[in-house]
Amino acid sequence: MGKNHQRRVEMDALDMLVNRRSASRLAEPAPTGDALENILRAGLRAPDHGTLQPWRFFVIEGEGRERFSALLEKAAVADGQDEKAIDKARNAPFRAPLIITVVAHCEAHHKVPHWEQVVSAGCAVMAMQMAALAQGFNGIWRSGPFTDNNLVREAFECREQDQIVGFLYLGTPQLKASTTINLPDTAPFVRHF
Repeated sequence: MGKNHQRRVEMDALDMLVNRRSASRLAEPAPTGDALENILRAGLRAPDHGTLQPWRFFVIEGEGRERFSALLEKAAVADGQDEKAIDKARNAPFRAPLIITVVAHCEAHHKVPHWEQVVSAGCAVMAMQMAALAQGFNGIWRSGPFTDNNLVREAFECREQDQIVGFLYLGTPQLKASTTINLPDTAPFVRHF
C-alpha cells in the first residue's frame, strides 16, 4: 500500500470519527449479510481487558420488532406509564429496520472490575455504529428506563450482574446530514496534567 493511499484511508477514518453524528430517522434497507456481519465483528473488537468478551448482542429485525414492540408495551404498562408513553414504547421498535440490543455480560474478576466490563460493552456499541456508518448506513444509540426494566432485562437474558447498555437502531438515514459538523473547542474539556 502506497503512502498516499494509506494517508487517504487514515483521513477517511478520522473524518468519520470527528464528524460522527447519530441519525434518528432510519429506513430500509438495513444492514444484512456481510454488512451486518462486519458490524457485529466490529463490536467484538471493543477493548477487552482480560479477554472476558463481556458483551452479548441481540439482533432484532423482521418479526422480532413485533415481539420487541409487545415487550416494551408490556414493560411500560407494568411501570404504570400513561397511554402516551405506552404508545411511544409500542412504536419504538419501528423507528429503524434493525435494532441490536447490547448487554454487558459481566463476570466477577480479580483484575477487571464490573464498571470496566460495562464500558467495554459501551465501546462495542460505538464500534458497531461506526462500522454501520463506514458501510453507508447509520444509527442511533438509545437507552432510557427500559434498560433497567425487569421484563426487558429478562427477555435479553440478563443475570443480576449484567446490564443492558443500549439499543442500537440501524438503517439507512432518511435525512441527508451534512458531511461536517461544527467541532467544539476542546479547551473546556481538556486539562494537561
